[in-house]
Amino acid sequence: MLCALASIGASCGSADDGIDVGEARRAGVVEIVDAPASVTARAAATLTAPAEGTLTQLRVEPGAEVTAGQVVAVVDSPTAQARLTQARQALDAARRSGTSGLGRGVDLSGAQRATDAAAQQAFAAAREAAGKISDPAVRDALLAQVSAAERQYAAASATATQAVAAVQRGLSAVGSAVGALGTAQRLQAQQAFDLAKSTVDSLTLRAPIAGVVQLGGAASSGSTPSLTDLLGSAGSLGGALPDPAAAGSSGSAPVAGVSDAITAGSKVGAGTPVLTVVDVSELGLVAEVDETDVLLVEPGVRASVELDAATGARYDAVVRSVDLLPTPSTRGGVAYRVRLSLAEGQYADGRSAPTPRPGMSAVAHLSVREAPSAVAVPAAAVFTVDGQDSVWAVRDGKAARVPVTIGVSGQDLVQIVSGINVGDRVVVRGTDRVRAGAELP
Repeated sequence: MLCALASIGASCGSADDGIDVGEARRAGVVEIVDAPASVTARAAATLTAPAEGTLTQLRVEPGAEVTAGQVVAVVDSPTAQARLTQARQALDAARRSGTSGLGRGVDLSGAQRATDAAAQQAFAAAREAAGKISDPAVRDALLAQVSAAERQYAAASATATQAVAAVQRGLSAVGSAVGALGTAQRLQAQQAFDLAKSTVDSLTLRAPIAGVVQLGGAASSGSTPSLTDLLGSAGSLGGALPDPAAAGSSGSAPVAGVSDAITAGSKVGAGTPVLTVVDVSELGLVAEVDETDVLLVEPGVRASVELDAATGARYDAVVRSVDLLPTPSTRGGVAYRVRLSLAEGQYADGRSAPTPRPGMSAVAHLSVREAPSAVAVPAAAVFTVDGQDSVWAVRDGKAARVPVTIGVSGQDLVQIVSGINVGDRVVVRGTDRVRAGAELP
């Protein structure tokens, strides 16, 4: 017969009817919450082509380590270059003409509408090009440049509008309106040039973060974790991790399941993935904790982690943060993402475990509560009657139902806060067979 309290040194007895009795003893009790998890990287960036063209240079090999700001590829885009050439010619012409050829007898309102239309077209084209750059830092910088240019031009346009209106009312000379329109046209030409140059500059792709290169992008699928899922921070590259100062493009594409890599000389379209840089300097975990358990999880909670890819190995982890908002659980219902730092692992024989890779599946065993020296009984000894936790205690050789208060609930042992004392004999197996007053061994 196997004593159910063997782990805490209890004595036990047995009856032929399958009822076992043991003693409550002091023992450490740990409450564990198991949660499915995935290994995360510190950061990742998928560099994409900002415009259609040809990948003329690919300066890195798969597996190479790169530093932040390092040039990794160059795209040649005749379309972007042609736009820059046209913008430069228009800017030169506007500077030479002074007032862009405006003079008496010119339809000032029509000239202003044409200038406004050209400006809006340039802004729309620049905004569209920026939107195809999936690196949040670079994209946001270019969009901010477009917005600033729009505000600056809007002020110049408003001045020209007021001047034209004054001329039409006979309150001002034509010269003032012509000067205002000339200023607006030169500003529009300068802004169109600046925005076109920004697009051309972004054709030189630079690594926004330091890390390891993997060619190509990633093939999205319903079973593939997203980039946000694979990052150890609170979000994707739009968060605090990478903040590239150099032009390039990167995107929120999954790191696992990489698509076919392109090579130098390949034709690319705007948004075509070129390569992925993954920062594995700090690995972590993202675990999904059910809503019924998440209130027990807080920063500092320790965990033991098992990987599907490293059978028998154990990795230590510590909770860094718990998401405030829920996410749909892979098991159905509501779950909350818990982010943990991940340490090196070991096998039971002391050998070092292999280094995990981002996206690998794992199970995190979170030690949410501990009672180091508690009055403990096996979990099987506790049953519930009318909402009250109870145990069968031996009183004068007979079974007596005793209400108890439960503290920390471990997988095998349960802490008894009140109702049972150390040394009390209780039924540890077969509680459903016991009746009040029945004789017990």
